Amino acid sequence: MGITKTIGFSEVVIEMADILKVLGHPARLSIMEYLANSPSCICNDLVEELPLAQPTISRHLSELKRVGLIQGQISGKNICYCINPKKWNKVLLHFKMITTSLSIKKQC
Repeated sequence: MGITKTIGFSEVVIEMADILKVLGHPARLSIMEYLANSPSCICNDLVEELPLAQPTISRHLSELKRVGLIQGQISGKNICYCINPKKWNKVLLHFKMITTSLSIKKQC
């Protein structure tokens, strides 16, 4: 895949595009759903829930963490993951602004 041209776009638009790319994988969406229904989890919890190997889940967790959607805290030998509410609210507010603007305008 080629390099995406980002010159001329706002930082917020580039950030949201990166987040949407990360969320564009079924495993990552499943991880977000799992975390939304759990206060926190460790990677092994996800291994029991998803049809993926532990290294694969770890890679997906890394991508979610890279864009800031989740955060991890070390607990003994494990990392407990949870949704980063500040980042998730930023995503929600961005799309609320877009959907509000669209609903105000007349449809073609």
